[in-house]
Amino acid sequence: MAWASWTTTGIYPEAGGVRTTEVGVISGNLTVHTTWTGAQAQVAVQYSGSSDWFTLSGSPVECISEGESRDLHQAVVETVRAGGGAEVPLHWARRAA
Repeated sequence: MAWASWTTTGIYPEAGGVRTTEVGVISGNLTVHTTWTGAQAQVAVQYSGSSDWFTLSGSPVECISEGESRDLHQAVVETVRAGGGAEVPLHWARRAA
């Protein structure tokens, strides 16, 4: 089974933070982690330095390749930086439906 992961730390979202499945909106110094398992990618966020991870709304996402999942991770990082209740970017989230 194919597997890969990416982590980006020190992201400070603009106003409105990011939306998670478990606890709603969070903001502050965040870490984004994407894990790809061959067919889909799971995106999670945490307060940097914390041990608790939260699922970013819109995750998991269908991803057919490692490269595609890396592109997803970068798109999520940019979306998280923008804040506004950020979720998995819409064109990615639609693929999971």
